[in-house]
Amino acid sequence: MAHSEMAHGHARPVLLGLIGSPIAHSASPAMHEAAAEALGLEAHYQLIDVPGADAAQLQSLLAALAPIGFAGVNVTYPYKEAVLPLLDGLSPGAQAVGAVNTIVVRDGRLTGHNTDMTGFSRALVQAFGPRPEGPVALIGAGGVGKAVAVALAAFDGVEIRLVDANPAKAEAVAASLADHAAIRVCRSLAAALDGARGVVNGTPVGMLPDRGTPVPAELLRPGMWVADAVYSPLRTPLLTDAARIGARTMTGRELAIHQALDAFALFTGREAPAEAMARAFDRVVAPPAG
Repeated sequence: MAHSEMAHGHARPVLLGLIGSPIAHSASPAMHEAAAEALGLEAHYQLIDVPGADAAQLQSLLAALAPIGFAGVNVTYPYKEAVLPLLDGLSPGAQAVGAVNTIVVRDGRLTGHNTDMTGFSRALVQAFGPRPEGPVALIGAGGVGKAVAVALAAFDGVEIRLVDANPAKAEAVAASLADHAAIRVCRSLAAALDGARGVVNGTPVGMLPDRGTPVPAELLRPGMWVADAVYSPLRTPLLTDAARIGARTMTGRELAIHQALDAFALFTGREAPAEAMARAFDRVVAPPAG
């Protein structure tokens, strides 16, 4: 394909992708391709859906990226932590989080970054104002949860209360951040939410086809803010419950767009037009009714 394109004097499209499973609902292809088009670039964003890959399979998949011509790939559930030891280098952010959602391919080298962390910081400030403070209940110590914890740790005056179905995982995250954050592991949701100013869902609970919520409605209060990393559906059961009692909410849309903006800049060296990405996200995830 490249030969015929070159013959007509066109540059090859920027080849990008997403590794994870299940990812059919991802808005990433639409966002990245729209951003490229708005800049006059051509990009192809490939969904690489690999369920149940072990380290050896991930290794061979990553080894193929440079020869095939990828400029970079995003990584999502369940591989954000599994790819870490398979990369040639990590950004300080990815190192701090201990998870990667963006891999840049340059000169045959693979470097891991974490734009969930940078994206969440900006999305939070945009949604709720510049100074989140007080206790924040964070549910989930996996890839997204860790990125959110590192992002929250950068705000002075925030106390992170971490809850995970696997307490050992939560303890490990808390230990890694103990030197530069007020963070503690709570054994129960009720303890984490007692007096909390904010709540963040960093788990896949509530993502279609799952209709569950990570927080029973009776634990939510009108004065708190509630953020969900899930964007399929946009109004998760958690956010529906929160809105019903008058709590302020942030959907997964903001995190999805901001992490993609940061990833696109890493992939291409060009600043992505936020409007083009936002329009593409809305077209795919929340088409106007009727």
